[in-house]
Amino acid sequence: MKHSLFLLLLSLLLLTSCASSFQISGTSDVATLDGQRLFLKVVKQQAPHNVDSCDVVHGKFTFAGTVDSAAMATISTEQENMMPVVIESGDIKVQISARGAAQASGTPMNDKLYDFLSRYDQLQMQSMELIRKHDQAIMDGNDMNVVEQQISQEYLLINQRLDSLITTFISDNFNNVLGPGVFMMMTSSYDYPVFTPWIDDLISKATTYFKNDPYVKAYIHDAQRIQNIQNGMEELPQQPSASATTPAQPAATTEQQAEAIGQQTIPGTPLQ
Repeated sequence: MKHSLFLLLLSLLLLTSCASSFQISGTSDVATLDGQRLFLKVVKQQAPHNVDSCDVVHGKFTFAGTVDSAAMATISTEQENMMPVVIESGDIKVQISARGAAQASGTPMNDKLYDFLSRYDQLQMQSMELIRKHDQAIMDGNDMNVVEQQISQEYLLINQRLDSLITTFISDNFNNVLGPGVFMMMTSSYDYPVFTPWIDDLISKATTYFKNDPYVKAYIHDAQRIQNIQNGMEELPQQPSASATTPAQPAATTEQQAEAIGQQTIPGTPLQ
């Protein structure tokens, strides 16, 4: 009996040793966040799942728990996602600024993620600066043919740098959560899953780990189906019967769906 109890206790110790603890200590100078409840969420089976929650008290908040392996997560309020964070073993520091900036640091993957996001934001700001430069040139009465040619060249250069930054980062992190996580961040604003040159390039050299990530796998599957429909290689899904359709929300016809698919465009992005 004592021997069996010893084995049971040993098994429990071995199981718990597989999980590592994490703590997220956050600070915020956003006045409207005080008193609000924040949620730490991960995506499981294509749906958000709460890992932990806490209240912001005097600009401070804390999440804690255990994790078997690193996971991409978001810190959010009840209304919106605020920032990404990697749940991994260790003490993670989070800062949320009233200026709109947010950062997670203190662990290897969070340091790596926010170094990438910092460089990404810098290039995005350079791209936005070209709009101000264009408007200023109009106000100054400059030759717009010359100005637009120069701005176009600068815009292409920034786009190339963005493309290189994103594809290199994802490729370097194919075999950990950062690769699929950043891929999701870069594609989640698309109207629908689509293959672009940078996505085709990534998939052509992606590892099994990356392609088997649930989000990536679903994205590739849906993008392939939409591409097949657009090329006439696959038919649109059958519509529900009239009895299953409410009068207030009639089902779109096959022609309407096909037209909608053909008219959708990818939002403005430096990756196109």
